[in-house]
Amino acid sequence: MDIQQDQDKIGKKSQPRGIYLLPNLFTTAALFAAFYAIIAAVKGHFDVASMAIFAAMLADTLDGRVARMTNTQTQFGAEYDSLSDMVSFGIAPALLVYSWSLVHLGKLGWLASFLYTAATALRLARFNTQAHDQDKRYFQGLSCTAAAGVVTGMVWLGYTYHLTDSVVMSFVAALLTVFLAALMVSTIRFHSFKQVDFKGKVPFFVVLIPIVVLVAIALDPPEMLFGIFFGYALSGPIMTLWQLRKMRKIAKEARKTKGNLGQ
Repeated sequence: MDIQQDQDKIGKKSQPRGIYLLPNLFTTAALFAAFYAIIAAVKGHFDVASMAIFAAMLADTLDGRVARMTNTQTQFGAEYDSLSDMVSFGIAPALLVYSWSLVHLGKLGWLASFLYTAATALRLARFNTQAHDQDKRYFQGLSCTAAAGVVTGMVWLGYTYHLTDSVVMSFVAALLTVFLAALMVSTIRFHSFKQVDFKGKVPFFVVLIPIVVLVAIALDPPEMLFGIFFGYALSGPIMTLWQLRKMRKIAKEARKTKGNLGQ
């Protein structure tokens, strides 16, 4: 009994009491941007709210990169980042799309918004519990960051073209919101792009790709951001359907070969 207590004391002493400042500053910045987006959405400044969510997305990307580059990854940072993601990519986009368009659908609108929020929470919980067992090359289900990109891009694009008061647009927004919620909790695989080696050498044309993308986003941010994230959201189902078709073709050829051997 005394030995166990001594081991517990040693374990407690070996755990660092402080937290690393730099990566958590970026996480706090993401949380601040998300909170600002909520305030802007409530006031009807949907373009500003959309920009704030994309800013939160950038800060969220940087906090993980900085933590890995500086070797300052901690359990506290992971938990803090997950809570920040819930606000940044769950509550903020759901409130944004509801205030912009879903409010016109009454109960159906806020239920669709809540479904998106709940799906984000479930997606984050599943990711946190299965992070060590999954293939790093793929996400199981659409990431909440990408889903938030689609929702936010849709709102920004619709607000730019004055589609707020359209009843048809409200139903389209509701269907897309529910569709994204389903993708987040699904088992469909999406490329994570974590296998990309940023330190290795690449052909010259690969360097031009991000430059072209940045220029295109700068020319028309709402259209390009919505197009990029929506295309990524569709890539998972399309890849899954293609793989199923390929497997069925292989199975059909195997049965055909087996039948010829039997004759």
